[in-house]
Amino acid sequence: MSATLKAEIVRKLIAEVDGLPPRLRLAAKYIVDNENAFGMDPIRVSAEHIGISANSLVRLADHLGFDSFDALREPFRSSLLARNDTTSGEGWIDRLAEEGEFGQAHARTLRNEADIVMQSLRHLTAEKAKAAVAMLMEARNAYVTATRASYALAYYFHYVGRMALPNLHLIPRHMGSPVDEMISVDQEDVLLAITFPPYSADTISALRLAKRNGTRVILISDSELIAPAIEVDLFLKVSLQSQHHFSCIAGAMSVLESLLYHLVTRGGEEAQSRIASYEALREDFGAYWQPKVPKLRRT
Repeated sequence: MSATLKAEIVRKLIAEVDGLPPRLRLAAKYIVDNENAFGMDPIRVSAEHIGISANSLVRLADHLGFDSFDALREPFRSSLLARNDTTSGEGWIDRLAEEGEFGQAHARTLRNEADIVMQSLRHLTAEKAKAAVAMLMEARNAYVTATRASYALAYYFHYVGRMALPNLHLIPRHMGSPVDEMISVDQEDVLLAITFPPYSADTISALRLAKRNGTRVILISDSELIAPAIEVDLFLKVSLQSQHHFSCIAGAMSVLESLLYHLVTRGGEEAQSRIASYEALREDFGAYWQPKVPKLRRT
């Protein structure tokens, strides 16, 4: 029940966020983006992280129909406690932590990577994965876009995905902006956008242009509230928690890999035939390194 109530609260916050006063809007975004931390932290810690007063969180709880902050937090706390234990079977990581200062740091980052993958995959329900694959496969043209560091994710998704889905296009293909290649997109197309904080202005422009033209949108990010006036048809949330300055993208990659599996599988024999053709072409033109086998000398 707590998981259902938590999901209802998040949906309500997303639907109403633009109409809330500024401080409550900040609180709503924090809760949507940091469900686990919100479930663990007391009111003053949450308020400090958000940069607002504790009273603002009490006001938000009242706005949502709860009689106290603790009542608002309880569904998030209960859902967090009920979550599967991700540390089982990780004794090898514990042993790394016994290998001095570097080993401890190495163990921390490995646990972090494992956790963000698990959290991201937990968000990718069967319903959401099925919807994303259906949108991509039923589109006249499917576009995938990202810029800067996340461009690598978009490139890989397109590189593999186009073998199963020939109408999958990577934008931007060169040094321009995604919108340069979206002049003809409409309601028959789909845009898959990937962006992480600090959110790309080019990607946000592409999202706004897509919605203006009636194009369906799939967003992969840590937050559905990346900028004002952004509307998406399907949001795939990924965890980006990092032990260093930049976001960790392992969770996002795991989500994309899962979607690629379904695209290839749903593509059936046609997809398998295209993949075989791609591989044969690459081999014919020496795309892959092959070790030279010495010829046997006749004696």
